[in-house]
Amino acid sequence: MKTTIEMPDALFAQARQYASDHRMTMKALIEQGLRMVMKQKPEAEPFRLADASVTGNGMTTEFRNASWEEIRDLIYERG
Repeated sequence: MKTTIEMPDALFAQARQYASDHRMTMKALIEQGLRMVMKQKPEAEPFRLADASVTGNGMTTEFRNASWEEIRDLIYERG
C-alpha cells in the first residue's frame, strides 16, 4: 500500500541520514519503527486518586469562623 506522510523537515533529514548510514531504505526504516512501537507494551493508565470526599454541611460551628492557625492549634492541641 502506498501512502503519504508529513513530518518536520529536520526529522526527515535525520531519518534519511539514519537510513543511509544503516544501508536501508526510508520505507524499511519506517516499517521497522512502526513495528517497534506497536510491539511495545501499552502505557499504563495514569494514576487517579480515589475520591475520598465526604458529604456533610461544612465545618462544625466551633470551627466555622476560626482561622487556620486556631484550627491547626486545636488539631495538634497547641492551644
